[in-house]
Amino acid sequence: MLSAKATCNSHGQDSSYFLGWEEYEKNPYHQLKNPNGIIQMGLAENQLSFDLLESWLKNNPDSAGFKNDNHSLFKELALFQDYHGLPAFKNSLADFMSEIRSNKVTFDPNNLVLTAGATSANETLMFCLANPGDAFLLPTPYYPGFDRDLKWRTGAEIVPIHCSSSNGFRITESALAEAYEEAQKQNLKVKGVLVTNPSNPLGTSLSLHELNLLVDFVSSKNIHLISDEIYSGTVFCSPGFVSIMEVLKNRDLMNTEVWKRVHIVYSLSKDLGLPGFRVGAIYSNDNMVVSAATKMSSFGLISSQTQYLLSEMLSDKKFTRNYLSENRRRLKQRHEMMEKALQKTGIRCLKGNAGLFSWVDMRHLLSSQTFEGEMELWKKIVYEVGLNISPGSSCHCSEPGWFRVCFANMSKETLLIAMQRLSSFVDSMAKKNNQSGRRRQPLNGNLRRSKSSLPKWVFSLSFTTSKSGKERF
Repeated sequence: MLSAKATCNSHGQDSSYFLGWEEYEKNPYHQLKNPNGIIQMGLAENQLSFDLLESWLKNNPDSAGFKNDNHSLFKELALFQDYHGLPAFKNSLADFMSEIRSNKVTFDPNNLVLTAGATSANETLMFCLANPGDAFLLPTPYYPGFDRDLKWRTGAEIVPIHCSSSNGFRITESALAEAYEEAQKQNLKVKGVLVTNPSNPLGTSLSLHELNLLVDFVSSKNIHLISDEIYSGTVFCSPGFVSIMEVLKNRDLMNTEVWKRVHIVYSLSKDLGLPGFRVGAIYSNDNMVVSAATKMSSFGLISSQTQYLLSEMLSDKKFTRNYLSENRRRLKQRHEMMEKALQKTGIRCLKGNAGLFSWVDMRHLLSSQTFEGEMELWKKIVYEVGLNISPGSSCHCSEPGWFRVCFANMSKETLLIAMQRLSSFVDSMAKKNNQSGRRRQPLNGNLRRSKSSLPKWVFSLSFTTSKSGKERF
């Protein structure tokens, strides 16, 4: 008696990304209450700078208490608000987005659409830009939640742009062309390309070459480009962050057709570490997209109280400058701490410069260079080591043996314990291998797997052609 949407299995809940979370929730680590529990390293959450936020709240009690000059704003904020959002908040958010980009570009608050997080922003853009059955091209590996966010309710499809470790998983002209051709073979109408910049899960920012390549590609195909820039404030070392808007400006493409077909998604979940506040935004230079998305935003609004509080915080320029600088410093320090610990165990990482995670190479630990081997290793790390990390197959990586490992959602002490556990596990594996006399063959850095070598569930998630869609997180 339920709808097809309610009864279908296309949300992606059975992805290893979600399954790892479920195992963590059954047995969560606690330093005192459950020291042998699973440590959550699959959650891209920024908990490193809460003290800065709490200090601001303490020093600005009127803002936190919804007061202005001792006058209570509670009733005003509690009553009905237009879904266009509070002008003060949109102005301060637009200024904050510019500040993250070193004020090399400016944002018109009138082109901002407020949404309940980036999840809502990406789905809303799909509703605006694609019909059911239309496709967007996404570079792999990509954030597992996109199958849910982009496809589950909209009926849109994802076609992967396969990137390789041989060049650091960078986007190439040939990979774009191959993905477009694959979509055509599947009789899918390509409506655009979606990228994360900086990348989740790679922890790298897109190069200027890649950004220009994307602009040229969408221009030649007359399609859209969505740049999800929710990690833009987490770039902690060179090369610095370059927004797609800066590229368009430098190429003098403002007020052109391609200018109208480039859209930005942003949120305060990663840069400010406020995922629970559900603050996201769409920025578009297309008036029709802004109008349609604004109407759709009525299904997922940001509370007026949240908007007011954050408008006060973000308009404090001294605070935002200090926060962005200090948060980047702490992220860099934590990133280096984890990667040095991994290197001591013989585990390498892709060279990253941003994000709340590292893209970790564990190919040498696989029993076989297959996705079955990856799942076997992942299960051991979850159940035996007690670490929930995200396998590359859940991110649609074409090569088995890569994992996303988060480092910013825990204390320094917890991270040290996690690294000690992993080190002991690697040592025990080495001893077993020596005892059995096994010798591992050297890895081919450009290892690629055909569709036929993928596990069935990975195949269904990565290469689906059905209009109902499969999902992952």
